[in-house]
Amino acid sequence: MNPRVFISYSWSSPGHQARIRQWAEQLVSDGVDAVLDVWDLNEGDDKNAFMERMVADESVTHVLIFCDSEYAAKANARRAGVGTESQIISQEVYAKVRQSKFIPVVCEFDADGEPHLPTFLKSRIWIDFSSPEATNENWERLIRVLHGKPAHQKPTLGTAPSYVLAAATAPASPAVAKFAALRQAVLQDKRGRKLYRQDFLGACYDYADALRIRKRPDVDDLGKRVLEDCGKLKLVRDHVVDWVLLESDVNPSDEFGEALIEMLERLVELKSRPAEVNAWSDAWFEAHSVFVYETFLYIIAALVKTDAYGTLHLVLTSHYLLPETVGRGSGRFTTFDVFHGYSEALQILAPEGQRLYAPAAELIKRQADRNDLPFAAAIQAELLVLMMAFINPECRWYPQTLHYSSHAGGFPFFVRAAQHRNFLKLAEVTGVPDADALRDSVRKGQERVRVDQWHNFWMSGSFWSSMNMDALDTLK
Repeated sequence: MNPRVFISYSWSSPGHQARIRQWAEQLVSDGVDAVLDVWDLNEGDDKNAFMERMVADESVTHVLIFCDSEYAAKANARRAGVGTESQIISQEVYAKVRQSKFIPVVCEFDADGEPHLPTFLKSRIWIDFSSPEATNENWERLIRVLHGKPAHQKPTLGTAPSYVLAAATAPASPAVAKFAALRQAVLQDKRGRKLYRQDFLGACYDYADALRIRKRPDVDDLGKRVLEDCGKLKLVRDHVVDWVLLESDVNPSDEFGEALIEMLERLVELKSRPAEVNAWSDAWFEAHSVFVYETFLYIIAALVKTDAYGTLHLVLTSHYLLPETVGRGSGRFTTFDVFHGYSEALQILAPEGQRLYAPAAELIKRQADRNDLPFAAAIQAELLVLMMAFINPECRWYPQTLHYSSHAGGFPFFVRAAQHRNFLKLAEVTGVPDADALRDSVRKGQERVRVDQWHNFWMSGSFWSSMNMDALDTLK
């Protein structure tokens, strides 16, 4: 059914009357049945009865109240025809709980920039028709409201995510206050900054360590437990990333680089069994495995954001000391591929009857709620990590988030590396100063790990193009 509106206005001037009539004609042409006194009130009709009938008529879906200075003055003084009309309207407005039927349209503003509105309409949301430009800008908005088709509609209510429905809640993080103290120490270049940092990172580690499973869990609920713990550990992810963004931007020193390496080694401890646990399954630690993987990608993304290319090189070329529960003797050191993580338990995120190629990446995508480092930044970070894995014969890395790269658009860090000055940034990260040498190294790395045999990976053949390899260092 087409909307039907009653138009209330003041005969302020012939020009104003003409505008009202023009707008009424335009409403009719846009499928709105407009009731206007000059059309619908005949000689001998009772004006007051007509107005009262139109305002209360259920077939009238909306009442448009075109307000200028004269309308507001007459309405407030209850003077002349407008006074009677506004009194009828105000009684309806005050009597009804839902008042969306009555729409003020502002035709004039006062010297202070305030709209001329009667007192009974002061608190209502209005539409601006005070100039031809404002009318053009807001006409579609009015028509959509009258037809019940607003431009912005509330989405259908979904179901609560499983981490909300879980009974347990995340404990408060003591690292919040400690980060505030560290931030002040860094910004004010205080002595003893190292102690503030150790205090903060220690609190982050203790929080995450307290969530490690130490007693045999219920196998049937393991997926829910992993999902729940991943949600809690996201808090630590954000603490660590905030710290990296702060110090890599304000204090990109060797001391910070070494502190970052030490912190990463402690993260490896979190994804392995606690020393006091003698009987365990690797599945118990999948939440921390995914947490470490996610946090590592965000650290890389943060260092790219702050142009900390020397620190990136350090992180991606260092060897990391493994905890005693993982490595012994000559096998105590490993490369950055130790930060990779996977969780079979997170298949619970898959739609019913389906399997996810990369459940850990699905979780990272769902938890990508940072405005400063969106999911696309994490994907770009993993592409950089993959490039370093191709270069380093010791590394193996399966880039799970790149399953979602079709949603990320371009990768700016690699696109810009076509310019020489930006290629130098990539060269600092990789340690390979020549573009041709880098191309040769990446090509050999792709052949070594046989990316062509990575099944269910739609873009395995386009890692090369995603890294912009052919165009690197081709522009001034």
